[in-house]
Amino acid sequence: MKIAIHHRKGSFSDRWISYCKDQGIDFKIVNAYDTDIINQVSDCDAFMWHFHHADYRDVQFAKALILSLETKGIRCFPDGRTCWHFDNKVWEKYLLEAVDAPLVPSYVFYTKEEAFKWVASTEFPKVFKLKGGAGASNVKLVHTRKEAEQLINQCFTKGFSQYRWQDQLKEEWRMYKEGKVGLRNVVRPLYFALKPHPTEFSHFQQKEMGYAYFQDFIPNNQFDLRVVVIGDKAIGEKRHVRKGDFRASGSGEFEYVPLGEDVLSVAFNVARRLHLQSVAFDFIYRDKEPLIVEISYGFGTHGISHCKGYYTNDMQWHPEPEPDFCGWMVDSIFS
Repeated sequence: MKIAIHHRKGSFSDRWISYCKDQGIDFKIVNAYDTDIINQVSDCDAFMWHFHHADYRDVQFAKALILSLETKGIRCFPDGRTCWHFDNKVWEKYLLEAVDAPLVPSYVFYTKEEAFKWVASTEFPKVFKLKGGAGASNVKLVHTRKEAEQLINQCFTKGFSQYRWQDQLKEEWRMYKEGKVGLRNVVRPLYFALKPHPTEFSHFQQKEMGYAYFQDFIPNNQFDLRVVVIGDKAIGEKRHVRKGDFRASGSGEFEYVPLGEDVLSVAFNVARRLHLQSVAFDFIYRDKEPLIVEISYGFGTHGISHCKGYYTNDMQWHPEPEPDFCGWMVDSIFS
């Protein structure tokens, strides 16, 4: 079997290439952005691409390319089932509800009138989210009906830009106070604020608008659990919430603790029922019940790379410093 790999430095492809070399797996590097990409992979049995949610090119066509290659009979990672809902929390809501997964109660509305009617009868606080974004970006805790109505009005009028310098400034300032970044990082959002299109992504991607999405706020969670399932193996980490905040994703505060059978059972079961090659679950607890916040085929590797072992789907723990989860992805192509 020969694998075509689109290489992006700093992505999964670094490890895929190393694994193929170590295991003697035949592969070649291709460029997914080339107009003749279908022809480039015609002599291969499989195609692997860690496409990114914040690259406008990837958003434009990655899923279409993967589905087209699968139509041609070429195996893909991620495959269509694994990635069609990637970076779209609304699509994830429908998918998880379809298999009765324990999702944090979630609500989506496609008119201002429907959203206002719900706001008038629900309780607060609630969590407002846009469809896309990683590291807890585009996520806001809404304390009152008035705040919710203001956000809903924006959803159905001017919408939300793909880059909001105020949010970035707040996050960089937090990290600066914790000694994680320099002053230059704090100043950068102010520079971007002066530009008509602060980032390439915000220039080419339209505003988020035409829907309103909320989730229940589950209080008293000082961390979430990131559980990654690839095939019959799982790894995980505890991520602590930011100081003075309710969000754990993007905090950069990791801890490696034993995962309970409760979250492992849910993660393996949902991944199997949805036929996902790779999936990262974010769990929080309501009392003692694990609930899924969101899912993604791709995930940050900074924390998860340092796990001290992995679980198999029989709930057994296997000690192994820094398990090669990207190698598991390559192996999934052959299974």
